[in-house]
Amino acid sequence: MSEVLNNRYEFILYFDVENGNPNGDPDAGNMPRVDPQTGYGIVTDVCLKRKVRNYTELQVKYGQYSKFDESDKSGKQFYDIYVTEGAVLNNQQKLAYDAEGIPPKEDKKDSKAKAQKYMCRRFYDIRTFGAVMDTGDYKCGQVRGPVQLCFAKSQDRIFQREITITRMASTTEKETASENRTMGRKHIIPYALYRVEGFISAKFAQNTGFTEDDLKLFFDALKDMFDHDRSAARGKMASRRLIRFKHSSPIGNASAVDLFGKVTAELLDKSQPPRSFSDYRITVNTDMPPGVELQELL
Repeated sequence: MSEVLNNRYEFILYFDVENGNPNGDPDAGNMPRVDPQTGYGIVTDVCLKRKVRNYTELQVKYGQYSKFDESDKSGKQFYDIYVTEGAVLNNQQKLAYDAEGIPPKEDKKDSKAKAQKYMCRRFYDIRTFGAVMDTGDYKCGQVRGPVQLCFAKSQDRIFQREITITRMASTTEKETASENRTMGRKHIIPYALYRVEGFISAKFAQNTGFTEDDLKLFFDALKDMFDHDRSAARGKMASRRLIRFKHSSPIGNASAVDLFGKVTAELLDKSQPPRSFSDYRITVNTDMPPGVELQELL
């Protein structure tokens, strides 16, 4: 069985988009999210966590990681996903009450702790990101996950472009008789490089049972998640650089802000808008404080 994580980490992921919408804003007609004061693009942490969840489900489907097996009494961790499309979360929590023989609506501290332990053991995304499960008849408390992500931000101002599209087929015969065709809109960014920063707490890993195997899966997801999330709307997206700072102690050996400052991205030709990853230079200062190891994973 893999050991529970005992080191603090921080990480930086650079990813880019070409002729696509990395994260639409429903309050703005699904246009790419943008900071209105600066014009810099934004991708939410929730968007990125969804891709990690989807990648994990794919790994389970193809047998790389284990789906929950009720007959397995070894105490090992499983890789089911709590927040899935269309899931009723209270029904997910009911699984813990049924498995542990806890009566519905029981709100005792010990019962909630037992149910919470079951949920962390079964569901990878709870062990990783945490969850609020203190609702309904099957309360499992609130879990604070060891992995936390900031919003991703573009390295330069983005240009949001609206493109008109048409559909040649008709929905109804009445529409066929007309010369008019259905018109639509696509919102894209011609190119943008995004940077997201994240934190992994050994303290909270101890609370949820987040292991070294869980850590490996998470970073594998950051590297490969865009290859399994293709759509015409998102264009061409790819993870470009993934840099990790490993501390030798659970509480850490240096400030996260100082470590993040050691990695910068520079646009080489500022007279032209960026159109590819090669338009940037990523610089990494390899001079680390004592007790911190720099690991370039991508």
